Amino acid sequence: MLALRSGWTRALATRVRALQVCSSFATGPRQQDGTLYEFRTYCLKPSKMNEFLENFKKNVHLRTAHSELVGYWRVEFGGRMNKVFHIWKYDNFAHRTAVRKALAKDKEWQEQFLIPNLAHIDKQESEITYLVPWCKIERPAKEGVYELATFQMKPGGPALWGDAFKRAVHTHVNRGYTKLVGVFHTEYGALNRVHVLWWHETADSRAAGRHESHEDPRVVAAVRESVNYLESQQNILLIPTSFSPLK
Repeated sequence: MLALRSGWTRALATRVRALQVCSSFATGPRQQDGTLYEFRTYCLKPSKMNEFLENFKKNVHLRTAHSELVGYWRVEFGGRMNKVFHIWKYDNFAHRTAVRKALAKDKEWQEQFLIPNLAHIDKQESEITYLVPWCKIERPAKEGVYELATFQMKPGGPALWGDAFKRAVHTHVNRGYTKLVGVFHTEYGALNRVHVLWWHETADSRAAGRHESHEDPRVVAAVRESVNYLESQQNILLIPTSFSPLK
């Protein structure tokens, strides 16, 4: 009987530990409040990049009357040229659906911006993401440049790699090498993908901080643990537009 109780105790402890791991990085709290962030990427015709941005600047108020714009950037390094990236915030999926329907009926938006500028776009991409529960969007105190680092993690979800990833992010922030804007976990798009949006004063300050972090034993240790769960990563340097809320 004593051996049986001991077996039950070990099994229960194992189950509790598993639940604790699953809850540490899960996006549940963000999903319950419904708030989601849509990442949109437009590849533009090279000769129409400036015209497209100028037209959007003139008409951005028509679009933001329907939903919140978090940020709007030009891609400077790390990907296809003549590309813009923007993030939109919605209360939930029903809110996004209502906004899309309202935009389709908004004649001013359709006639002044959308229809005249559709021909300038070569390709459009969209991802739906949630903020991870241990992060909120931080707005930098001054203007700078942004880095969007994208990590494709191994299948298994945050229960597998969430703790290690969180420690790697916090170690960079706590050591003062960069400023964190937000960490987003993809809900629709490539699964097991995490986007980290960083702020830097300049591209040169970003490079200097990165070089210093490579020699920091605490950062090296945290990253070494996280990369055990990493399949691939990439990044892009983003320049905020004049009408971007995040500068």
